[in-house]
Amino acid sequence: MSLPATPATSSSRSLPGRLMPGGGGILSPLARFLLQEKVVGEDELRRATEEQRRRNLPLTRILIENKVVDEVVLGKILATRLGLEFVELAKLPVDPSAASLISRNLAVKHEMVPIGHRDNRIVVAAADPNNVSGIDDFRAYLRKEIIVVVASRTAILATIDRLIGLGSESVEANALAASEIADSANDPTANLKEIADEGPIVKLVNATIAQAVNDRASDIHIEPQSDGVRIRHRIDGVLHEVSNLPKNLQSGVISRIKIMADLNIAERRIPQDGRISGVISGRSIDLRVATLPTNYGEKVVLRVLENATAMRGLSELGFLSKSLESYSKSFRKPYGTILVTGPTGSGKSTTLYATLNVLNSNEKNVITVEDPVEYRIAGINQVQVNSKAGLSFASVLKSILRSDPDIVMVGEIRDRETAIIATELALTGHLVLSTIHTNDAASTPARLIEMGVEPYLVSSALDCIVAQRLARRLCDNCKVAYSPTAEELKLLNLERYAITVPDQLYRPEGCGICSGTGYRGRFAIHEVMTITDELERLIASNGNSHELRDLATTQGMIPMRAAGLQQVASGVTTIEEIFRVIA
Repeated sequence: MSLPATPATSSSRSLPGRLMPGGGGILSPLARFLLQEKVVGEDELRRATEEQRRRNLPLTRILIENKVVDEVVLGKILATRLGLEFVELAKLPVDPSAASLISRNLAVKHEMVPIGHRDNRIVVAAADPNNVSGIDDFRAYLRKEIIVVVASRTAILATIDRLIGLGSESVEANALAASEIADSANDPTANLKEIADEGPIVKLVNATIAQAVNDRASDIHIEPQSDGVRIRHRIDGVLHEVSNLPKNLQSGVISRIKIMADLNIAERRIPQDGRISGVISGRSIDLRVATLPTNYGEKVVLRVLENATAMRGLSELGFLSKSLESYSKSFRKPYGTILVTGPTGSGKSTTLYATLNVLNSNEKNVITVEDPVEYRIAGINQVQVNSKAGLSFASVLKSILRSDPDIVMVGEIRDRETAIIATELALTGHLVLSTIHTNDAASTPARLIEMGVEPYLVSSALDCIVAQRLARRLCDNCKVAYSPTAEELKLLNLERYAITVPDQLYRPEGCGICSGTGYRGRFAIHEVMTITDELERLIASNGNSHELRDLATTQGMIPMRAAGLQQVASGVTTIEEIFRVIA
């Protein structure tokens, strides 16, 4: 990382104190300076100083929390006064190798983080450059001279969350675990439970999970290799390698995860599924655990399920206003079938849960049948399928009528029996929501017919089909506007979909907030097909998907490609991203 030179490397400069106007004790050099420069008033400063003494926190923290002064403005004032440099971490390519040199606890304690190297010294961003004890602690911990720069507290904490977790603490845990456990973890006669419960292994697994949550990962892949264990995170739909563990930790780490998920640690020959629940960084998190035997040992995938995801509103999912209006009319009807379709990992369950949140009320009996139950929602009766006990989707649905449901959500329609029973539920006055795997909305009726449901039943029961894909959202902090070329506009062919041609589009740049990818977060692209009388007759007569799509489009359906291009024109994402997720 390259930073301009700064005239000072520490915050030793100070001014003599003086009495606060109106009494109240001696002014600190910082307080005196802020008062002299008219950054704060006397009354505001007096209240902040009293609160500082009471809470034993830095004065800058009190001023920012009370919104007396903006933290970026205050940071620049401090930097100027002390002859230091102010940096905006969100716009700076922070060096992860520098950040990983410090422990998370120390970084959070002093609100400081290493961000790069310069002249054989380590550049450290500090929220409070007057924190002499913190600077001394960092210098002692790093065993190197440091250059202090100033940054906002919010940016520093965000950088710590993003980059420190599997940093030095995990390296320490790895080294300690490797030295204590050595090769005993791979000894077939070793007590796997005792190994997995040892402190270093527990610390390593906890740090791995915490880092994935802080990275906004949807999945954690722990993959045995010939010479080690690779750890990858799926972030915004793309896998990133984050760590490689020594091979002799493989059995201990995997056994620890299996114990947490209540799986059989002695069974390594067949796949197993389990669940882990906990609170990480103050957030309620569930992990769905799946093991898979491979030639180098058991691969483990942990799906991160944050309970807050289940409480999202439909308006947060990326629906275009016209599509959301059509969908809302359908799910507010008292009966019928609503199907959400798309590939694995396209956000189908999230859409269904957001819909259930709207429908959930004291007047409705809502029952879900899921495999497994991904998110727990208060007020809804959720049933988990258990194939080993003979509790399948079909068997639950057969007896569900005796539970007097108003709304039934079926996790997935996988076979003929489930499809027929779900259809019959819709035809007997119930609202049925489910998912199914097809490429688009128009091919869904044909899929049900292939499963063995009669065409006239499909046409009568279906009320709405939502096809969706997930696309990455441009990082608002670093996206760059540009004027599209004639070739790009021709490729987009916006006129075909009656989309206004924009004066500018956006491309990803990459910054500290998005880890240099240019994208941060995802949104869904939807295609909502409402079944009209004309579509119903076409389905009943075995019309093909092309005919259904053409008719639905003439009746107002926004095709998925058009919905994606609308998001490009609006500056939400890029042309390349839409073409990546939509054929």
